[in-house]
Amino acid sequence: MRPVKWRAMTPNTTSFIESTFEDEVDFGRRFGGIARLYGERALERFRAAHVCVVGVGGVGSWIVEALARSAVGRLTLIDLDNVAESNINRQIQALSTTIGMPKIEALKQRIALINPYCEVELVEDFIDPDNIPQMIGSTRVDTARFDYVVDAIDSVKAKAALIAYCSEHAIPLVVIGGAGGQIDPTKIEVRDLARTEQEPLLKKVRKVLRSRYGFAKGEKNKYHIDAVFSMEPLRYPEAGDACAIDPNSITGLNCAGFGSSMVVTATFGMVAAGHMLRKMAEEANAAVVKPVAAPASVEAIVETGDAVQLEEALLS
Repeated sequence: MRPVKWRAMTPNTTSFIESTFEDEVDFGRRFGGIARLYGERALERFRAAHVCVVGVGGVGSWIVEALARSAVGRLTLIDLDNVAESNINRQIQALSTTIGMPKIEALKQRIALINPYCEVELVEDFIDPDNIPQMIGSTRVDTARFDYVVDAIDSVKAKAALIAYCSEHAIPLVVIGGAGGQIDPTKIEVRDLARTEQEPLLKKVRKVLRSRYGFAKGEKNKYHIDAVFSMEPLRYPEAGDACAIDPNSITGLNCAGFGSSMVVTATFGMVAAGHMLRKMAEEANAAVVKPVAAPASVEAIVETGDAVQLEEALLS
């Protein structure tokens, strides 16, 4: 738990100290399990982290939920869509009471009930190649605005542009593959974006990255970008039924065209969030305290002939 910053006791600051102390106690109760699992350093890292989730639908909404419940301190949510009845089968903020609301606003209200210490910024817009620098870029050249960006959008053009921008500016990114047309959550994996398989959406994205943004071609090359995807063959709707045969006429890979199940979309989100949390925890716990050298023995000092050091050793 983060230490309380005490101030001088004056009539004007007494209430501040009391409320701050109560907040810290409450935070510790809410997220003590995170500290016991990942460690105190990791909890502080999560609390200081700023994650941007682009697209808060069937996968993105679950990522937001997991990060909020893991004490992440700042979230920026980017999406222009509203909650609809058709979202109820797979999106966590989709309820009878939220239909018609902006998805990001419904999530913000939910986060406030889960993690009131999380700052939530809403950007009611869609990402496109022209607005990415404004949405994702930092106001300072030497500092990234976000600790992580999550690409949970369906548009090939927008995905490729976002990936290229984050890669160029060394912004940590997790890319989400297509989650529709699947029923087996155990097939979900995390790999380098250059090495995903059985995934038409990311295959199309790679093609654009190579042709438009100069990314390398070939299985031996890595993009050093993590991608969450499924090895399960897609089930394409055909005459009201699902089939596992590709009709070779894919125009899009969103859940509006494919059937979808929360057991898969939510698992995509949990895998992505878990991956980010592990990465941040590893960074936080990597700082190893250097051991303090033991003082030299009197005999060793005598051998060096250092009179000053010998006197200090005898006096200590």
